[in-house]
Formats: sequence, structure tokens, C-alpha cells
Amino acid sequence: MREQMKAIMKHHRGFGAKLELVNRPLIKEDEVLVKVKATSICGTDLHIYKWDEWAQSRVKPPYIFGHEFAGEIVDIGKRVTHLQIGDHVSGETHIVCGRCLQCLRGEYHVCRQTSILGVDMPGCFAEYVKIPTGNIWKNPVDMPFELASIQEPMGNAAHTVLSGEIAGRTVAVMGCGPIGLMAIGIASATGAAKILAFDINEYRLNLAMQMGATAVCHAVKENPVQQALEWTDGNGVDVVCEMSGNPAAIRQGLKMVTNGGRISILSLPARPVEVDITNDIVFKGVTIQGITGRKMFVTWQQVSQLLQSGNVKVTPLITHRFPIEKFEEGFDLMMQGNCGKIILHP
Repeated sequence: MREQMKAIMKHHRGFGAKLELVNRPLIKEDEVLVKVKATSICGTDLHIYKWDEWAQSRVKPPYIFGHEFAGEIVDIGKRVTHLQIGDHVSGETHIVCGRCLQCLRGEYHVCRQTSILGVDMPGCFAEYVKIPTGNIWKNPVDMPFELASIQEPMGNAAHTVLSGEIAGRTVAVMGCGPIGLMAIGIASATGAAKILAFDINEYRLNLAMQMGATAVCHAVKENPVQQALEWTDGNGVDVVCEMSGNPAAIRQGLKMVTNGGRISILSLPARPVEVDITNDIVFKGVTIQGITGRKMFVTWQQVSQLLQSGNVKVTPLITHRFPIEKFEEGFDLMMQGNCGKIILHP
């Protein structure tokens, strides 16, 4: 009989999840088995937990979800030669085909056949997770597991912030959820002149200041566009990092960006968003970038080195820690928005 493990299961097509005992994964010749030491909750996990329209259209319960983790290799496949039992690792969660035109150009992050750990296949909200060796990122042995577990989402933030010039530029971060907070920290560490943070949650606006924001704006109590123009002497911001997914925030970002500026959009609006293309994009000569995942593995290297440098503030970012048995408390905090990054310990 196979050994069993604890895992958080998306057990049905509805709200919530359950902690269950399930079989420990069996690895193939080109896979490794990782004992999960820390796993963090992502906004994608919250979509699945709440069972919103996106989750209903994408995931197929019952299965283990979760995709951000760090741990230690405890078993390796027969064809694995570059990794060893005991290695400290995290995982790139986008499993790519390696054959499509995008992959052949080295643009793996936009592979047309991408499958995602914890979305399209069993994830890491468990004591053990199996990963293809091509998706393993080896961590320094002195990097704490909690810190190593947030490299995957921090990669999204780094990809967003660093997809254009940032040093000496004014930056607006729209939405101060965990990845927005990470974007603030990365922009600060890489030389942004001013970082303006926008949200409707006082708790997260306070975290934004701790992460390095120059100023914050409550997007309901104040006028975000007016504030951005005042902070930039009427010029508008050079770079907008859109992390909120809110249609109003997206339109505000287009209004506040300066002529010739850049808008990098990581967020996933639930429905189509109407924008003024003529006046806010074409006549302003604005560059709009869609950001998906991380550049494999350029972004991983950037994030790892930024964390090792100590230049990105991380102490304010991880606000709560729970044993895996108390995962529901973590998801409750996520739904309230009164948290930064939440770590679960299997």
C-alpha cells in the first residue's frame, strides 16, 4: 500500500476545500519528489477556493491545488543526473511543451501549450509534490524555506516591473495585494525615483509604505488620477504596474500614465474592460504589455539574487503563518484582504 500524506483538496465544484489523507505521488524517470517545507497562498488559489467563474471554467475537482512552495528533494527519477536527494528547491509552475513556435524562440513563458501546477495538475498544498526536473529551481541552502516559497509570485512582480526601464522612473502600482507589494519592493530596490501605491484597503496601504512606497492613495477616498498628477508635477507617471484587475483602476492607470509611458498589466479582469484607446493610448503613444508568468529562467535568477542581496524588503510582506490544518483561517484572511503573504507549513 502506498504511503499517504496530508493534502488540501479542492474536493468539489463549489466553495471551499478539505484537508484529506491521499496517496503520496509516484514519480516518473524525469521527475523529483519534494517534501514541502513551506507553501504560500496565491490569488489564483483564492479564485479556486471561492469557486468563481474563472475556476469553474478551468479546474477539474477533486484534486490538490496550490503552486507556490519550497522544500527538499527526497526522491529522484532514474534519468535525473543534475539534482540530488537533499537539495533545497522551488518550482517553476508553468509546464511548457518545448515544441511550439514560442518555445522554439526561447519564449517559454508564452508557450501555447502551458499547463500549470496546482491548476491543471496536482499541486503543492500537501506534504509532498512531484515536479518535472526541467521545472526545478535550486535554492541556496541558507535561504529560509518561507522566503524561498515566495519566489514564484515574486517572479511575476519582477517580470512586471522589470519589463522596461525602471531606474529613475516614476512608478504607479495599482493594487497592493501580495504581488503588488512585491512590485513595490522590487521597484524600490532597482532604482525607481518615486513609487505611488493605490488601493482601497488601509491595511495593505500601510504595508505598501513599509515595502518602500513613496506615497499611497486610497482609491475611493481620493482621486487617483489627480493624486498621480500632483505627485509628478502634472507630468503623469512613467510606468504603471496594474495588479488590481479592477476596470476603474485600469482606466485610471491609462489616464495617469505620461505620454510615451508604459503600462504593464499582470492582473486578470473577470470581464472585458472598456477603455478610451484613441485618447489614452494612441494619442499618448503608450506601450501596453501583457505580463504572464515569469521568463524562464531569467526572472528566477533576478528574484533569487535580489533576495540574497537583501535590497528587497521582505519582513513586512509575510504577515501570517499557519500549519496546513488551519488553511481555512488563511483563506479567510485573504478574502478580507487583511494580510500580506500567508505561509502554510505542512
